[in-house]
Amino acid sequence: MLKIGVQTRNIVNDECPERGFALLKQTGFSCADFSLNEYLRNKDIYQSNRNDFFDRSISELENFFLPHKIGARDVGIVINQMHMPYPVYVPAGEKELNDYLWQEMAPKSMHICKFFECPYIVVHGFKLARFLGSEEAEWEQTKRFLDSLAPLAKEMGITVCIENLYDSVGGHLVEGPCCDVKKAVERIDSFNDKYGAEVLGFCFDTGHANLVGIDFENFITELGPRLKVLHIHDNDGIGDLHQLPFTFTRTRENKSSTDWDGFIRGLKAIHFNKVLSFETAPVLTAFPNELRSDVLGFIVKTGKYFAEKVEEKGND
Repeated sequence: MLKIGVQTRNIVNDECPERGFALLKQTGFSCADFSLNEYLRNKDIYQSNRNDFFDRSISELENFFLPHKIGARDVGIVINQMHMPYPVYVPAGEKELNDYLWQEMAPKSMHICKFFECPYIVVHGFKLARFLGSEEAEWEQTKRFLDSLAPLAKEMGITVCIENLYDSVGGHLVEGPCCDVKKAVERIDSFNDKYGAEVLGFCFDTGHANLVGIDFENFITELGPRLKVLHIHDNDGIGDLHQLPFTFTRTRENKSSTDWDGFIRGLKAIHFNKVLSFETAPVLTAFPNELRSDVLGFIVKTGKYFAEKVEEKGND
């Protein structure tokens, strides 16, 4: 059966990481999405309030994360993916901030990924279409950033995964970077041909896709083997809420607001064999702490449901 994972955010803490990883194992998870983005949060980056976490040397960062690595290993949790802090470029930000994100935070994130023996790291593309006048110009800036990481990715055996995003324009949610699957496929293939390795892959985010009306089945099918990482979560089609799948409905007749059937069909069509990873950290603060184990257990059950449907024989 497909493996099931979840974010470490709101579960694993720095004071006693082994306790959080043990909870993940006890509730049925086998994998974890390490929330590296918690160490330099997006709200702080946008406000130019960066901390000094990534000022540490690589060896200091490895020493800091050693208890996490040991805690996961000792209970049998595999850190299969992680999320680089984002954004990696602030359009109206000071040059000093953007240089720091690009030249310090990003490469050190790659070293942390290697330290955890983690094969995939997710990055956010630059939201610059409105500033530069076109999606193509936006991609050129993202491409420059990815080119700076690609040699490290090849050397370390890591696949950097771009993610479908949304943007906000005048109070309306619109497609952000990487929402055109045909362009994504072409760009991933071009990158990997250039470097002679799988340095670039894709992270499909179900919540973001739901917000901008992406056809789940078509998008996933077009991605094919380029799909390496999943961010599974739900919303009402209005806000990026990161809640449990099947939580929101469009009508009183309980038709889900998210196309989970299309999601399953897409994964089934490409014979997806990676990790069903949930990006549902806010759920852990929505429920009382006394229900934490039950909520995590239910996420696992939802993952098993998806796994059974994806691996079901027939009707291919």
